[in-house]
Amino acid sequence: MTTEHLEKHWGEVARRFGQEVVAPRSRDLDGQVDPEDSFSWDIVEEASRRGLRTLTMSEDWGGGGAGCLVTAKVVEEIARFDLGVSVVMAQTWKLIQTLEAATTEDQRQRYLPIVRDDSRCLLAIGFTEPEVASDYIAPYERASYRTRAERVEGGWKLTGKKHFVSNANRATLYIVFAQTDPSKSLLDGSTAFLVRRGTSGFTSGHVHNKLGERLANNAELVFDDCFVADSDVLGEVNGGFGVQSRFFPASNAYAAASILGVGQAAYEKALLWAQTRVQGGGPLLSHDSVAIDLAQMRMELEAARTYVHRAARGADGTMAWVPTHGSLPKVFASQVVWRVVTQALELHGGRGYMKDENNGMEKLVRDAAAFLHSDGANRTLLLKAAKVIRAEVAEP
Repeated sequence: MTTEHLEKHWGEVARRFGQEVVAPRSRDLDGQVDPEDSFSWDIVEEASRRGLRTLTMSEDWGGGGAGCLVTAKVVEEIARFDLGVSVVMAQTWKLIQTLEAATTEDQRQRYLPIVRDDSRCLLAIGFTEPEVASDYIAPYERASYRTRAERVEGGWKLTGKKHFVSNANRATLYIVFAQTDPSKSLLDGSTAFLVRRGTSGFTSGHVHNKLGERLANNAELVFDDCFVADSDVLGEVNGGFGVQSRFFPASNAYAAASILGVGQAAYEKALLWAQTRVQGGGPLLSHDSVAIDLAQMRMELEAARTYVHRAARGADGTMAWVPTHGSLPKVFASQVVWRVVTQALELHGGRGYMKDENNGMEKLVRDAAAFLHSDGANRTLLLKAAKVIRAEVAEP
């Protein structure tokens, strides 16, 4: 299929999935006290039945064949109905792309059929640690992972802990980054490993109880002398940062697209409320100040969406890739959405703040806060972009 056909097809599939599967369950799942109960295998399995779970797998492997731009649009569409579900899917989609691009033929033959055929197969990636978070995004010369991999006969033994990992307690296959040369920084002394759930010495730990984005579980990964064979090294030994840099160009765009869906949902709710709520002698929309607020919201969302789509096209190779597109689109989108959602809350007045009003505004505010930090804290991503700018200026 052409990109246009893929976009039309998967856009409709995502819209119906959101309307028929996600929307009816989102509010109830979000309200569960135990964060593990907010996750739904039924939603994942229905995504599999509709072909969405393997959206980014190439058609040669039996997947949807979607590139980065199509995927970014699908991510936003699903996030309009629930941010957590979009995150569960987006994590899996970007890692499927990584598995196809960064693995050896042997690794592809062993792992891609599992991803394709298991209706519950989700993917996760372990970067963040309790003591190492922003350091892997904007690393300094001495930054290194506390999770260590020690060379043993036939492979490596991993010891350490990751946390805040999306899909951590639900995934079947993980990409895990560990320090393989403690004398070096994570820039040139870390390695990426493929680790399967159920591997001896590997467990998922505490499930984090989050403010928002609750339909996606985030949890710890714990390694206690976990053996990983040489055949499951992803890329080169001590080349982990290279894997991260080369094979995640669309990650920031997908994160930005997820939060854009929240902003779009807030705008649509605010617009409907402004049409139906009568105050000051007429509908809110009839008052110039409110209409201006809505125009501002729409303008900023459209600007952010254009930026995100440009970054996705760069990842697809249909436009020139700009290095700052690996950090700034998510920063801009999350800042825009935070303004849009809080303004939409204001337009709803007290009703927006009340859970029992059932208009969903308070949930959107909680969800919008997630991506001020998720997929890289905004200040850290701005620092990453600043390093790019300094390097550009320094070039002769």
